[in-house]
Amino acid sequence: MHTLECIRTRRSIRSYEDKPVEWDHVANIVDAGRLAPSAGNLQNWKFIIVTDEGVRKKIAEACSKQMWMQRAPVHIVVLGEPEKASRFYGNRGERIYTIQSCAAAVENMLLAAHSLGLGACWVSSFSDSAIRKTVNAPEHVVVQAIVTVGYPDEIAEVPPKSRIEQLTYFERWWNRRRVPPYGYYSMRVEQKVKSGKKFLEKVAKKVKEFKRHP
Repeated sequence: MHTLECIRTRRSIRSYEDKPVEWDHVANIVDAGRLAPSAGNLQNWKFIIVTDEGVRKKIAEACSKQMWMQRAPVHIVVLGEPEKASRFYGNRGERIYTIQSCAAAVENMLLAAHSLGLGACWVSSFSDSAIRKTVNAPEHVVVQAIVTVGYPDEIAEVPPKSRIEQLTYFERWWNRRRVPPYGYYSMRVEQKVKSGKKFLEKVAKKVKEFKRHP
């Protein structure tokens, strides 16, 4: 799957088939998280893979009782180590860089799951202490996210997204310009131009034939 296509077609999946996920897929998803960028390449994160049904139920209960989560055969608990970042970057490393790094890892895992034909969801509503207790995590780590993974049992709707023109400025705040065609849109325009050109060529050919044989 092309990278941009993977980004555009990824959806948050909350309904899963009753089917286990192959270990190779799980390992590749976690490995994608490992390869994410992190501040100073500290990689101050840890990943806990949870497949036990009882533990998954406890995690779902700790996530504001989002019980749909227990249907996902795999939970990946993402934990940050802020103290490690604070040694190098102080308060900013603890409060910002750790969160950013873990978020980058989560996004990598979501895209990896989608590219493998799996569904995944980023869950961030939870009791930190309850999750830490469930997975026996030490006090110095902070739970950043839970990623549910499984074979999708739904076709998620496309969520509304703002247009690039609404979100993008040039050179300075509020300086807008017309954004030229790009990506998917530019390809569509090119396809329409080509199809239009072929249509006109066909029409011209028929006109010539009609003139020869009225």
